Amino acid sequence: MRRRIGPALIAGLFISAVVLSGCSADPLAEQYREGSNKGYIAGDGSVTEIAAGQRGPAVEFSGTTEDGDTVTSADFAGRVLVVNFWYAGCAPCRAEAPDLQKLNQEFDGKGASFLGVNVRDQAANAISFNEGYGITYPSVMDVNDGSMQLAFSGSIPPNAVPTTLVLDAEGRVAARILGQVTAPSILETLVRDTIAEAG
Repeated sequence: MRRRIGPALIAGLFISAVVLSGCSADPLAEQYREGSNKGYIAGDGSVTEIAAGQRGPAVEFSGTTEDGDTVTSADFAGRVLVVNFWYAGCAPCRAEAPDLQKLNQEFDGKGASFLGVNVRDQAANAISFNEGYGITYPSVMDVNDGSMQLAFSGSIPPNAVPTTLVLDAEGRVAARILGQVTAPSILETLVRDTIAEAG
């Protein structure tokens, strides 16, 4: 069965995260945190978990990263994979980037990997973003053919950026955060729970 984490809990955690985060060096991300969305429409931050017995088939994908490397779903076989859909000009993507990188480092070599899917930018913009935010995990550049978005089309609504998916060790979608990851502890728990399934 699917479990949804209530909007009230998400809102409370978001407020806590903003208070703890202090000042931001990124004006666009800061405007977003303050509610000045500049007409940007994002997901509502809802979290959906899918019980192991109700998950769909494994998602198969292939793409090229910002560095020109080929990456496929087979590269992550047997590991939990966190997939984040983003682009550089997306304010909530900027706001969540430091938290995603921190979790990437936390789970490095501990059963989970991170992979970005850049839906709008060219490689140079993605590389610049990575350098600015210290992002060390790769991103598939999906602007030209949209193959990654197509592969995950059953899991992500159109134009819902950012969206973060947690894939289990079999490559099936186990959880989804629709919108900004406002509470890193929730994503951390989703990843830990999904890793524990394989143990």
